[in-house]
Amino acid sequence: MTASAVHASALDDARTQLAEAVAALGYPDGLHRILGSARRETTVSVPLVRDNGDVEVFTGYRVQHSIARGPAKGGIRYSAGVNLDEVRALAMWMTWKCALLDIPYGGAKGGVDVDPLTLSPAELERLTRTYTQGISPVIGPDNDIPAPDVGTDEQTMAWMMDAYSATRGRGVPGVVTGKPLDLGGSLGRRTSTSRGVAHISLLALKKAGIEPNSATTVVQGYGKVGADAADYLADAGVRIISVSDRFGAVHNADGLNLPLLRAHVTEHGSVAGFPGGEQIDPAAVLELDVDLLVPAAVEGVIHGGNAHRIQARIVVEGANGPTTAEADAALERAGVLVVPDILANAGGVVVSYFEWVQAQQGYWWTLPEVERGLDDRMTAAWAAVLDQAGATGTTLRRAAMTLAVGRVARAHRARGLTH
Repeated sequence: MTASAVHASALDDARTQLAEAVAALGYPDGLHRILGSARRETTVSVPLVRDNGDVEVFTGYRVQHSIARGPAKGGIRYSAGVNLDEVRALAMWMTWKCALLDIPYGGAKGGVDVDPLTLSPAELERLTRTYTQGISPVIGPDNDIPAPDVGTDEQTMAWMMDAYSATRGRGVPGVVTGKPLDLGGSLGRRTSTSRGVAHISLLALKKAGIEPNSATTVVQGYGKVGADAADYLADAGVRIISVSDRFGAVHNADGLNLPLLRAHVTEHGSVAGFPGGEQIDPAAVLELDVDLLVPAAVEGVIHGGNAHRIQARIVVEGANGPTTAEADAALERAGVLVVPDILANAGGVVVSYFEWVQAQQGYWWTLPEVERGLDDRMTAAWAAVLDQAGATGTTLRRAAMTLAVGRVARAHRARGLTH
């Protein structure tokens, strides 16, 4: 499947999930149309002077899906093939994620169609500053707050904050989250998505009656989210038997030595070639017989073509949209417990919210305060989704979507935007 087809499928899946929630809630067509439409979509040209003097022009996007419950919030990704459909889907999912975790934000997402690995650090900085200038009229601490995503990091956020601040004539630390600590970032933010994924994974294992020290796990996507999630799970006693990235995969039935694996990735840039296990096909890691599968890379990796081969008892979605609607139905029929992305990977937006609050107050919290707040939010959301699923006899995804969509719809109605 081509990248554009995956992105179109992601948007179709997002719309299908919304339609199911709207039907379950009995909402009229007009409200459905409001909930399914983006508030604002921005496309910008991003010219870049390369280090050799050549000029290339990239395309950037920022989609604000909803502001009914507060400022829009969502990451910025740098990835080849990023397009408007992908960003629309991700922005919609962000709306539901924020609502489910009861964070006073709406959903947004942004991106630039570029492979960051092809750019030098100086080129990345110039690209980021130009992109930020392009979207600066629609972002800000009170209306839309970007954060890191695929292909971006805290350095990207530092450049974005500085570029935006230059347009305002003052420092504006609250315009982005995921910044370096020296620029007003929050302790615990870098690993917050991973910590949340691991926390929810352990709760899911407990629900399934599986003790952590007897559980086997695969992490598909040993990157920004997956690597730290693997460490958190291993610290809890879970055995990580296989991991993959875009370049390769490694498998060891006795459990991978994660400190040695991390050192190998730091030196070589990939899990490929790690001597502590067998090299296998990256696609094969999804189909291993394990207790827990954590897809933590990109959308659409579990689809109609491979869902029937998934052997994991539990799937915890560390990535956004890793399971297509067709695959979701197949996993439900097979009795696989799927913890949806809008719950499983919400730790990043929770601590982004904490960072934004700290920046607005000019007062920073300790790491234990941040981690306790994150764990409490994730546990409360998990309990709410379980209660909803139990009361309605439905899947965790439908329960989570119904809770989230209901909250956003009530905000629309309270503001008088619909009836």
